Amino acid sequence: MSLQALVDRMRASRGFRHKTDIAGVVASLASRLPNGTRDLAQAVAVGDDCAALADGDGYLLFAIEGLVSDFVETMPWFAGYSSVMVNISDVYAMGGRPLAVVDALWSDGLDAAGEILAGIAAASNAYGVPVVGGHSNTRSAEPQLAVSILGRANALLSSFNARPGDRLVMAVDLRGRFEDPYPFWNASVGAPAQRLRDDLELLPQLAENGLCDAAKDISMAGVLGTSLMLLECSGVGARIDLDAIPRPEHVDFERWLSAFPSYGFVLSVRDEHVDEVLARFAQRGLACATIGAVDASREVVLTQQGDSALLWSFKDSAFIGAPVGAQA
Repeated sequence: MSLQALVDRMRASRGFRHKTDIAGVVASLASRLPNGTRDLAQAVAVGDDCAALADGDGYLLFAIEGLVSDFVETMPWFAGYSSVMVNISDVYAMGGRPLAVVDALWSDGLDAAGEILAGIAAASNAYGVPVVGGHSNTRSAEPQLAVSILGRANALLSSFNARPGDRLVMAVDLRGRFEDPYPFWNASVGAPAQRLRDDLELLPQLAENGLCDAAKDISMAGVLGTSLMLLECSGVGARIDLDAIPRPEHVDFERWLSAFPSYGFVLSVRDEHVDEVLARFAQRGLACATIGAVDASREVVLTQQGDSALLWSFKDSAFIGAPVGAQA
């Protein structure tokens, strides 16, 4: 398999295509909101993991995640669990701590909603984040699920803070398994609750200790798509070394590149802080490695065993259509 063939398949993948759809939505919304989000004291522009609203000496964080309908229908319990888990990850990716979630659920009858609600409750208990309300409709032709979260940060991690000269770092929990047939790498269900919470606590600690100010949680676009989102928001490029990416044993590498891990983050770290950041994740048994270097090219190039290929050029086309390098 050539590196260029891998690039072509990544660009055509479901995860990448879902993210590139965002550009049209962002453009449509922007055309209807001439003042953007500035009237709400938004601390970061649209495109980050959460909205961040300045609040005294910190920030209120607000986010929502919708689940694809085929996932909700075929794996209702894990879909419910994931709906809470991914929102919690978004808050920590911004350097915050979650306060509470609400859900919006549509199902064909109460029995069909039961497994989804059981999954939501399990994640709430595991991560210690209460479900404080929501919306339900048990007379829908098919299941639909969305969950929203509120959190708070003292210091922000943001997709808009990567700088040329930074090191691109990937942190991930390899103690998991794929939830077939989906690309979800589950290192959460069954893990000790306190370990899950303490592992996530690393992110706000990095922000508050001044060790990092740029991060994004790895989403359905995998580590490469997530890196693209972070780099586009910051108006920069990078060279990413595929050979340096942490990976579990006995897992197909191309599938791993598309994985949506329950615990996975891409960080852009100043060179002088890299060793300390790597050490903090390693101390908790989490895989963490420098996987690339950030530059000013606005192109993302992959390298592997001496070969190289262009993954994306932001000069030629947007990925999610984020306002380049913009802070609100």
